[in-house]
Formats: sequence, structure tokens, C-alpha cells
Amino acid sequence: MPDANRLDVLKTYKLFIDGKFPRTESGRTMIVNARDGAVLAHACKASRKDLREAVEAARKAQAGWSAATAYLRGQIIYRIAEMLEGRRAEFVQTLDSVGAGSKTANAKPARSKSAPSHAEREVTASVDRLVAFAGWADKFAQVLGCNNPVAGPFYNFTVPEASGVVAVVCPDELPLLGLVSLLAPVICSGNAAVVLASERNPLPAAILGEVLATGDLPGGVVNILTGERKELLPFVSAHRDIDAIHAGGMNADEARLLREGSAENVKRVCVRTLDAAAWYDADECHSPWWIEPFVDMKTMWHPASV
Repeated sequence: MPDANRLDVLKTYKLFIDGKFPRTESGRTMIVNARDGAVLAHACKASRKDLREAVEAARKAQAGWSAATAYLRGQIIYRIAEMLEGRRAEFVQTLDSVGAGSKTANAKPARSKSAPSHAEREVTASVDRLVAFAGWADKFAQVLGCNNPVAGPFYNFTVPEASGVVAVVCPDELPLLGLVSLLAPVICSGNAAVVLASERNPLPAAILGEVLATGDLPGGVVNILTGERKELLPFVSAHRDIDAIHAGGMNADEARLLREGSAENVKRVCVRTLDAAAWYDADECHSPWWIEPFVDMKTMWHPASV
């Protein structure tokens, strides 16, 4: 029987910037509702200034992260997967409580007791995706790079290098798997990231920030903002210190907005248009070609001994 005198204090999830958990400078929050409409939690509503500070933190951290050995980056990402698995129950409960925002996703279909729930399946796929890109961290260069045949006594090599700071704009549906799928190829190649979480269900992203803060990932490599797309996307698109954008689940107007901004500041924009089933497809989403848009190719010439 519920205790009528019990007072539940709802959690307010903070932003994750530079390895810390600041409140938004604007002081605004947004309500996160459960499936039944009850207030589940509050999340900070990030502002343009918060975005600027997140980009500055990412830029400061990116050089050190890119300079780390590929093997070390892979080990750290694998550790993130382990810690996500360790908080599986919390992620499952959050995904089950809120849903992805659509009527289909929010419905609770009948299932056998032995079958995993949608939330359990999403968490499992997220862990697998992190493990996959942890493995690619010290291998993608061999796939994307090459030894070029040239005339003359030279060796000619093309090798990938991290682009810099990448904005990750998450889909509303599959808020954890979508985030991990877009983020993992960005950071495994040495980029730093500024993440705009799912607007409908920002809680998995906020909890992932807590996972990152207690892991081995250097502060500033991943920064997570919760807020409204319509408010932040124009500034993400136009920001001159963001080198690329990796987005999923955008409608036509949002995708056009991101691409129009790149015309002024020449950033790369990669918008994934996957249906719900495709986000679970390992052949599609574990590919090293998901890394390719976020690296620049450097060609080096070296004299060969004669």
C-alpha cells in the first residue's frame, strides 16, 4: 500500500560538459513524462551558450584524444561498454518507463516471458555496438588507408586522421541505440563530440554521461546536451568550430537546415536515414564506413632506398 506521507523528489538531470555536470546557464528545465503521463524527471534545457561551452571543451580535449594510441582508445571504449552493461537495469527501466516517443514505440506489446523486451534488446545492441567500434579503433586505418602505387623511387601512403569536433544529433526513437551508433564511430577515430540528445527521451543520454564520467574517457571528449532541436540545430549548423555533423532521425526540414549551414562553413554533414530495424543491423551499423565521413585523408611521400 502506498505511503500517503511519502514525498518523492524527482531528479533533475544535468548537462555533461568537460567531464562535469553543470546546470544550464539559462536555468531552464524540461519535464520528462512517463508513458502514463506522470512526471518522471526533469532535464536541463541547454542554451546557445551551453553549446558554445561544450564545443570549447571538445576542442580543448580533441588533440589529446587523437594523440592517444588507437589501442588505448579502443580499450577505453570497451570499458564504456562494460560500464553500460553494469547499469543495464537502470537503462532498461528508463527506456521502458519513457519509451521512444512514438505511439508504436510506447505501446507495450504482449510477449512471452522468455522474450527480451524492446528496452532490453536496445541496451544489448548498444553494448554490442560499442564493443564493435572499440575493435575498429586500431583497425579502421588499414581499411580506409592504403599504400598507393606511384612512379619513381618513393613510397606513397594515405592515412586517415580525425576531423576534429563532431556534433552528434540523436534520433528521438531508439534514444540509446541511436546515440551510441552515431557516437561510437566518431570517437573511436580520435574525434571529440558534442551530443544533442533525443528530445523526447533525453534520460538515456543523461545516464550515459554518468557512465562516461566514471570511466577512463578524458573530460571533454564527449559532451552531452539535452534540449530542444528547433532551438539548437541552427547554431549547431552554423557553428564554425564544429567540423562535422553526424545525425539520425531528422525530418526533411532539419536535414536541410544542417546542410545549409555547411555551405557557409564547409563542414561535413552525414544524416542517417534508417528505419527502426536497420539500427539493429550489425552489417549496416558496425561497418568501418561509418567512420569514414569523420576522418580526413593525409597522403605522405617517403623516398625509397635504391
